Amino acid sequence: MRNILLEHNGLRYAADLDRPLDISIPLQEGADTVNCFYAPYLEMAPVRAGSFVGAVEEGGPVNFFNVRLNPHGNGTHTECVGHIASEKFTINRCLTNFHFVAKLHSVYPQMQADGDRVILPEQLEGVLEPGEAEALVIRTLPNSDDKCRRHYSGTNPPYLHPDAVRRITGLGIRHLLIDLPSVDREEDGGALAAHKAFWNYPDEPRTEATITELIFVNNFIPDGLYLLNIQITSLELDASPSKPVLYTLNKMT
Repeated sequence: MRNILLEHNGLRYAADLDRPLDISIPLQEGADTVNCFYAPYLEMAPVRAGSFVGAVEEGGPVNFFNVRLNPHGNGTHTECVGHIASEKFTINRCLTNFHFVAKLHSVYPQMQADGDRVILPEQLEGVLEPGEAEALVIRTLPNSDDKCRRHYSGTNPPYLHPDAVRRITGLGIRHLLIDLPSVDREEDGGALAAHKAFWNYPDEPRTEATITELIFVNNFIPDGLYLLNIQITSLELDASPSKPVLYTLNKMT
């Protein structure tokens, strides 16, 4: 057992690094995986140059593949304010710390009169104490592993009310993770109200803050406090495929 010890809000915790809880969705080629916003499916193909082929099964010396993907549409990804900004912000420059105390909370999006399913501000009331966590992980209910294969395009998935976002940012949340394609409505005329509320854009952009979408939190993981590790590629782009991992925090006496 490899424990890491940390102190948070005057309390001491231990996290077992040998028991990671991966909440990312694996990136897979083709249609049998999560997809949204009409993005092309992820493609992988060996490099071919003259007599060389980058595929061992085809007689090549190594596997040497090109990959085509859309971070926002093909799986778990982490994005920065550059996603909505006219200025150049990249996830590689905005996300410079990678470990955070996180609160996992499960919630049923509420059906509205127009048929939309929305996470409302009152559903997040009492979930967090000010400064309790730096990150909030939201698991929507009902929850099943078909979220790892769901095609969301044109289905109007659930989303967050902008006032719900303002509530959590007011409690100190800098990293928001959710198992939906977006914090905003699939088609909102470009308003992006929840994104803008989270990043406080364009007034005083929170450039260190991130949103991670299309996670999957298995039902065996209980709500509560965790150590969160967000892993990204060093892309100078607004978003990167990512691998968020939770570690259970055990309070020490």
